[in-house]
Amino acid sequence: MKLVLLGAPGAGKGTQAALLKENHGLAHISTGDLFRFNLKNNTPLGLEAKKYMDSGQLVPDEIVMKMVSDKLSEFKNDEGFMLDGFPRTVAQAEFLETKTKLDGVILFKIADEVIVKRLTSRAICKDCGNVTSTLAHDKCPSCGGELYKRDDDNEVTVRSRLKVFHEQTEPLIDFYRAKGLLYEIDADKKPEEVFASVIELLHHDKN
Repeated sequence: MKLVLLGAPGAGKGTQAALLKENHGLAHISTGDLFRFNLKNNTPLGLEAKKYMDSGQLVPDEIVMKMVSDKLSEFKNDEGFMLDGFPRTVAQAEFLETKTKLDGVILFKIADEVIVKRLTSRAICKDCGNVTSTLAHDKCPSCGGELYKRDDDNEVTVRSRLKVFHEQTEPLIDFYRAKGLLYEIDADKKPEEVFASVIELLHHDKN
C-alpha cells in the first residue's frame, strides 16, 4: 500500500509509522530523515536547503518536492511505503499526484490541548532513545536511563507549530476527502490502541 500519514505535530504519526514498518514491512519516508540524509551527505539538494536554513528561511517547496521525488524513484510500482511529513500543502499534494497513486491518507485526529500537554511533557532517553512522558516516569521505563526534553517541546513553540499546521496543512483534509482517500482515526488513545485501529482500517480497506 502507498499511504500518507496526516496529522498535527504530536499526533503520533512517527510512532504509528514505526509500528507499521515493523509489523507490515512498509517503508517509512520521513521528510525529517530526508533532510538529515541530504544535509549529512552534502548532496546538491542538501547544500541548497542549507542556504535557506542557515539564513532562517523556510526551505522552498521545490527543494522538498525534489527530495521526495528522488526517494520515490527508488521504489518499484509494487513496493509499499508511508509518507510522513509530506505533503504539507495542497501544492505539494498536487505534485505528489504526478509521481504516484496513493491507496489512502490516514488522518490522526487529536485536540490541540491534548497535543500541547503531550509534547510539553515528552521526554527522550539519553541511552536508548525511547520516547516517554515525564508525567508517568522520572527515568526511562525501557532501560532506566536518564531522560531529557527537547528544546522545542515548550508551550510557545508547540502552539506555533500547531498554528502552522492549521493554516498550511489542514486544507489537505478536504483535498483528500474530496478524492475519497481520507480515513480518520482517533489518536487520543494509547499507541497500541491507535495501531489496532490502523490495522483494522487497512484490512477493511483491502476487503
